[in-house]
Amino acid sequence: MSTIVRWSTIGVCCVAVAGLSPALANATPPSGVTAETLAHVSFPLLPGSAEIAGTDFTARKITIAPGGTTGWHYHDGPVYAYVESGVLTRTLHDCTTESTPAGQIVTEEVDANHVHEGTNLGSVPVVLYAAYIEPPGKPFAEDAAAPPCAVAAE
Repeated sequence: MSTIVRWSTIGVCCVAVAGLSPALANATPPSGVTAETLAHVSFPLLPGSAEIAGTDFTARKITIAPGGTTGWHYHDGPVYAYVESGVLTRTLHDCTTESTPAGQIVTEEVDANHVHEGTNLGSVPVVLYAAYIEPPGKPFAEDAAAPPCAVAAE
């Protein structure tokens, strides 16, 4: 392969990647968040078990330090979390906020239309016990850009 063709191919690939992933370029990274996987079970694709086939169930302990944030993200499957301590403040895709204190349960909506950010605005760590029900091989959360209403507020 000639040098010109090689560099042209590399250039086209770089432009394509940059053009196709603007959301990731604008994604907000998490800060002050730690997570520990407590349990994981995968159900393989089996004939006759469509209800749970090809599903990953994972339990995690998530800690968000005071001032910490999950960054904007969404989930490919349902997530249910019990707030053990602190107050979790979530900013949703429409820029409304929901605060969930210790002893309450959070239910996350599914898909890229429901981006959200979890924040600890308090002085004690937020500790969550979360159950993820995800398609196989999907991450616990997909990074996302802040919605237009959040960007306009900055």
